[in-house]
Amino acid sequence: MEKYEKLEKVGEGTYGKVYKAKDKVTGQVVALKKTRLEMDEEGFIDSHRKGQNPRPLPPSQIQSFLFQLCMGVAHCHSHGVLHRDLKPQNLLLDQKNGILKIADLGLGRAFTVPLKSYTHEIVTLWYRAPEVLLGSTHYSTGVDMWSVGCIFAEMVRRQALFAGDSEFQQLLHIFKVLGTPTEEQWPGVTSLRDWHVYPRWEPQNLAGTVPTLGPEGVDLLSKMLKYNPADRISAKAALDHPYFDGLDKCQF
Repeated sequence: MEKYEKLEKVGEGTYGKVYKAKDKVTGQVVALKKTRLEMDEEGFIDSHRKGQNPRPLPPSQIQSFLFQLCMGVAHCHSHGVLHRDLKPQNLLLDQKNGILKIADLGLGRAFTVPLKSYTHEIVTLWYRAPEVLLGSTHYSTGVDMWSVGCIFAEMVRRQALFAGDSEFQQLLHIFKVLGTPTEEQWPGVTSLRDWHVYPRWEPQNLAGTVPTLGPEGVDLLSKMLKYNPADRISAKAALDHPYFDGLDKCQF
């Protein structure tokens, strides 16, 4: 900490506070996250500001941010690291320079994420993959790619794609849009620990949930939101998807 001068608090999240700070030697401005390892008396603070619907992001900015997110996730996965808790609150944006960075890396590995806090706020489930919601303990890189898909859709819509307030409700939100999963499309799903008999919903047209996104974007989103984790596109493969064809990839 001696290396940095704290300038101001810029945010407060589930695990602690984020400060804008300056490296005393180089003068570089950085984000410092002070992590809370134990719950204090007040409990956790829910960092998702609900009900906001700010102006839409330009398509080129969505494309750039998503590409950088996939680059970061691909880097993690190539080193055998799962993030496990990707969500908008864990992404740091340098809007002036158009740079995205992934924060809170490995917290999912270090701690058990509590379902509820002492203040009875729900720890957000909106970006959680269906295999995790259904109690699977053998999950892999697909859990992060599901979260990336949810973040992608939210950047386009400016509101969450699946906003449930419990594991059960979260699954229902997903099933109503993507259809109730079957053994044919996701072998083994009905054997997962928390599987129940759910109403049979037919899949909706995904393009209808992201009306401003073009066909290439919808195709990439659909590949990120496949039910069977083995069928989900990898972060590395996503970087080569036609959705990014118009992007100057050399800048990253």
